Amino acid sequence: MLKHLGIILVLGILLIACDNLDKPKKPDNLIPKAQMTELLYDVYMVNAAKGVNRKTLELHGIIPQDYILSKHNIDSLQFAESNTYYSFETDVYKSIVDKVKARLEKEKEEYEAIRIEESENKQKQNDSLREKAKKQKDSIKRLINKKGFVGG
Repeated sequence: MLKHLGIILVLGILLIACDNLDKPKKPDNLIPKAQMTELLYDVYMVNAAKGVNRKTLELHGIIPQDYILSKHNIDSLQFAESNTYYSFETDVYKSIVDKVKARLEKEKEEYEAIRIEESENKQKQNDSLREKAKKQKDSIKRLINKKGFVGG
């Protein structure tokens, strides 16, 4: 019983603490939802690239955050304010993130299909080369048998 009371007390304190959070006002230079979707897509892509090819980015002097901000012609403050605003508009932010996720999943499927097709083409090419090598070996055997050469 005391344990349940403690849990209820903690949840009550959290609820009161969260209730005191003030929703930020809409920034004057709020990034439109469509642009925010594109921007977050780029953030996810660049973060993935950093995880895979950090050295390549460094060699080319690419600073991911600067690249994204300049690509979308915004500054870090505008992004931070817009991101904060949208994070309090949970339905809107969820729809933005869902669009980004759907785009990433669609592109993943497309790239996976390309990877599979390339793999199949490479397998066909390898099979063709093996068949060609086998035919060449067989023709050499026939030539040897025809000329009466004995291997050994």
